[in-house]
Amino acid sequence: MYKVYGDIQSGNCYKIKLLMSFLEIEHEWVAVDILSGETHTDEFKKINPNTRIPVLVLTDGSYLTESNAILNYLAEGTDFLPSDRYQRALVLQWQFFEQYSHEPYIATARFIRKYLGLPKDREAEYQAKQAGGHKALSVMETQLRQSPFLIGDVPTIADISLYAYTHVSHEGGFDLDNYPSIQKWLLAIEQQRNYLGMNA
Repeated sequence: MYKVYGDIQSGNCYKIKLLMSFLEIEHEWVAVDILSGETHTDEFKKINPNTRIPVLVLTDGSYLTESNAILNYLAEGTDFLPSDRYQRALVLQWQFFEQYSHEPYIATARFIRKYLGLPKDREAEYQAKQAGGHKALSVMETQLRQSPFLIGDVPTIADISLYAYTHVSHEGGFDLDNYPSIQKWLLAIEQQRNYLGMNA
């Protein structure tokens, strides 16, 4: 059985939980409190020297880190990862977009506001994240006007990667009222069999 070290309220960890639910993959979930420094203990550093979650422990005891790498590993051979070479590249394209153009803005703004309570000394940083977050949402909106999911007619791990923080983007101050295609896409994901909410 797989073991996952994570925090369900973290979008990067929730991605893994959601895919495992969709695929009905049995696993042990080990809750990790990042705010109390649990990822910085000597014990955790043996699991991931980069002191980040999620971490997937494979059945042979080896470790895999970085949320999108874990998604690709778990989705291999399923409908969530296309077999076509170009389609797989598109999945990676959106996952790189998520890590470089989406998560640094939307997830960071959410962290500052939701977890830190928007302290005075980080207000400027929080405000600076808004433009980049809306740019990322606009890119997604443009694509989702053309197809129900990011790669086409069925959800892939590209959708899971971007769903994680997009569906809670309001917690970072991002209003989705001007993104009707994103709203429709969120509902389509939530209607998938075995969908599991972040707060479930």
